[in-house]
Amino acid sequence: QVQLVESGGGLVDTGESLKLVCAASPSIFSFHSLGWYRQAPGKEREMVVLGPRFGSRIYADFAQGRFILSRDNAKNTVYLQMNSLKVEDTGVYYCYGRQGSEEYWGQGTQVTVSS
Repeated sequence: QVQLVESGGGLVDTGESLKLVCAASPSIFSFHSLGWYRQAPGKEREMVVLGPRFGSRIYADFAQGRFILSRDNAKNTVYLQMNSLKVEDTGVYYCYGRQGSEEYWGQGTQVTVSS
């Protein structure tokens, strides 16, 4: 079954870090692209980072230099390392995958950064 499952969200203080985890099934190679989106209350869902199977990672401006997308092929897992977190980073983070023209989403994990 093709699916994405996130974990790793939580409550942190400004300036701290979190590492989100996305388990991809049946494998990360099932997807042409994997990445992360987020959505804050009252805002549109926005791209955080996309990692094409072939090509360069694409980071949103707010993520550049602070967030890092990585993979562990053996574990079929995608990570989002988030550093120097800000209050504005608060929201629900979703793992995203594209398989051809089909899009897949994780269930979401809440990230809350305290002021």
